[in-house]
Formats: sequence, C-alpha cells, structure tokens
Amino acid sequence: MIVSINQPAYLPWLGYFHRIAASDAHVVLDHVQFEKNSFINRNKIRTPEGWRWLTVPVKTAGKFGDLPINQTEIANDKPWSDGHWQNLRLHYSRAPFFAQHAGFFENIYSRQWEKLADVTREITAYLLNAFEIRTKLYYSSQMNFSGKKDELVLSLCRELNATTYLSGPLGRNYLRQEIFHDAKIAVRFDDYAHPQYAQAYPGFEPNLAAIDLLFNAGPESLTIVSGSQKGART
Repeated sequence: MIVSINQPAYLPWLGYFHRIAASDAHVVLDHVQFEKNSFINRNKIRTPEGWRWLTVPVKTAGKFGDLPINQTEIANDKPWSDGHWQNLRLHYSRAPFFAQHAGFFENIYSRQWEKLADVTREITAYLLNAFEIRTKLYYSSQMNFSGKKDELVLSLCRELNATTYLSGPLGRNYLRQEIFHDAKIAVRFDDYAHPQYAQAYPGFEPNLAAIDLLFNAGPESLTIVSGSQKGART
C-alpha cells in the first residue's frame, strides 16, 4: 500500500497529481495550519508575457497560529472569482481543449464559496477525473492521527496500513526515515521531472497550474504527467 500526503492546493501543479497517481491512497492534509504565500490558495497560469498568479483571497487577520486549512474562509468582499474566470477565458480560449472544460470552470467561478477547502476540493476532484487518476483520497481532518511533522505523517500512514510512504523531495529535510523503518514502512521520494508540452503561447513555462496541461493536451494529459517520472527513490 503506497500512501502519499499533501496539503490541498488551489489549481495544483503537475507534480501534485503525479504523486497521487503513483499512490494507492492519498491523504489531503487539510487540518494543519494555513500557510500564507503558499500554493494552498494560489497558483500560476500561462500568459503571453510568461505567467501570472491567480490568488484566492482569504480571511487571515488575527487568525495566524489558529487557522486550520479546512476552516479558512474566503474573503469574498474582494472580487476574485470573476477575475479568475476572465483570465482563464482570455489566456486559454484558443487552447485545443479549453472549450471541453470551460463549462465546469465557468460554473465554479459563478458560485459563492465560503471556505477555501471547498473550492479546492471540487476543482481537484474534477482534475483527478479529467486525468483519469482513480487513487482513493482521504482527508486528515476525518482521520485518527497523533503527533506533528514526521510523527504526524507516520501516524497517518499507520492509519491506512501503508507499506510505503511516497514523499515529496522536501521530505528529505525533516523525515526521520528510521522511525518509518521501525514501523516497517519504506520511504521513497518522488523527484518529479517536469515534462515539456505545447502551450498556448511560444516558449515553455514550467510549474504552472495543471489546468495548463489539461487545456492544451486534453486526453493525453495523464500520459504526459506519468511519462515524466524520474523514479521515486530513497
């Protein structure tokens, strides 16, 4: 049983989906503290000039230190959703597969969202289906766990009877592999090699939101995502 764990993200990048696709089960780490200036509430899209951020504004005043991701509220007093939809239309309308998915995103941005976790969950579910990734998702806020940092990760892996934990490369900075080995759980690191593909504008910009690949490659997206693997290694 290969388990991966990651915080939720708004319009996640390709590496996010690559790790999920390489797992038997994936835990969305939604009970931990919201991090400002992270990918939890923003990501990049392609423009003629290169890239730009799309950011969902959230209510953080006076809440840092006690702001779980799954309880983070969207600051709807700031007009964000119409701007995000207009940016997608402006920059991707000529992408080969934009029209196929436009209806979903138009609906997403026409709705009133109160919590960040709800909009990220719905978009991620749609993208997983579009990429034909069938990995089972769990949410840490609904699981039994204990500890912090690597002990929290180990606790979640034990809850799912993991035999292997597939970590992102930054896990090398804090994971004590010996506590996983003592629990008979192997640790591997997913060193994602970003693929190149045809984008809507000349040149190539890596590390964008995965919708960039979806709008440009459509049904070939999963092959492109999976074919870029260097190999998960210890």
